[in-house]
Amino acid sequence: MSRPIFTSLFLTFVAGLAGSFSASAQTKPQSNSEPPQDIDVVRVSTTLVTVPVSVMDRNGRFIPDLKQDQFHLFEDGIEQQIAFFDNAEQPFTVALLLDVSDSAAAKLAQIKDAAAAFVNELRPNDRVMIVTFDKRITILCEATSDRDLLNAAIYRAQSGGGTSLYSAIDLVITKRLKRIRGRKAIVLFTDGVDTTSRDATYESTLRTAEELDALIYAIQFNTYADVAKTQTNPASLDPAQGSSSVVTSKGEALTVAYKRAERYLQLLSDKTAGRFYFAASLGHLKEIFARIAAELREQYSLGFYPSNKSATKSRRELKVKVSLPNVAIRSRRSYIYAAPAQ
Repeated sequence: MSRPIFTSLFLTFVAGLAGSFSASAQTKPQSNSEPPQDIDVVRVSTTLVTVPVSVMDRNGRFIPDLKQDQFHLFEDGIEQQIAFFDNAEQPFTVALLLDVSDSAAAKLAQIKDAAAAFVNELRPNDRVMIVTFDKRITILCEATSDRDLLNAAIYRAQSGGGTSLYSAIDLVITKRLKRIRGRKAIVLFTDGVDTTSRDATYESTLRTAEELDALIYAIQFNTYADVAKTQTNPASLDPAQGSSSVVTSKGEALTVAYKRAERYLQLLSDKTAGRFYFAASLGHLKEIFARIAAELREQYSLGFYPSNKSATKSRRELKVKVSLPNVAIRSRRSYIYAAPAQ
């Protein structure tokens, strides 16, 4: 074979080999960037901080159709460049957490009906995850907008013993919602009295909630009388009387446990700019769920990359302003900054 022909064949082989490497290098990232339709994976830097915001007029009515350039966002008093903006029309992902412990067993049918009504109040493209907890934590349905799947999951819920509230909050935040981008919220229905969590605590879950860019709406229902009825000769069924003879499964006075539970649920909501509700009776539950669904439809979402890139984990103050007169702004007032892992 002559030298020119050999050289030509060799160059053709090398070009083909390089082309195959180039095609491989191009197609591999492309497949990774297209996850299944129902799973949102965060693709941006982990330093992106997302802040849910609602804007009301002086009569408490939501102001729609605001634009990104009308918002100003400050971290520790320093204005930040808004790098991400979702208007109120963008869908939400909601984690609906239902306490199905033995203290709620007598009310389970009403809880299911109210939860189903809540799902139906949301917009068709909003996605919901159904989670129940007693001693165990059960993901009955991953985040989806399929109403048939969601309703079927809700009515599969069963009650059991114990209450792993802190563990449920920790799992949903760290294993589910942190992987989901866009607007998101937790709607939590519980008496707030934890009795069986082992891997999470009151304090740890409050810190974790501050690191999550999601609203938490906590609804507390009263199980005092139901717990008291299961005990021998309770001195009182009224928590206002302060009886110490009615105790949790940990041996703690139920009055003390309830005070701590209410404070915990209020803090969860306050630190994330959500809301706390006390359901005096389950008859009011559907109304509360309807209010939450309406508020979720009235949220903007702002995102920024902090200009202060300190490696130190710290709490930072937030403030949002809008270029409109006479408006009321509701947003989270602080968050926990953690530098991304190298």
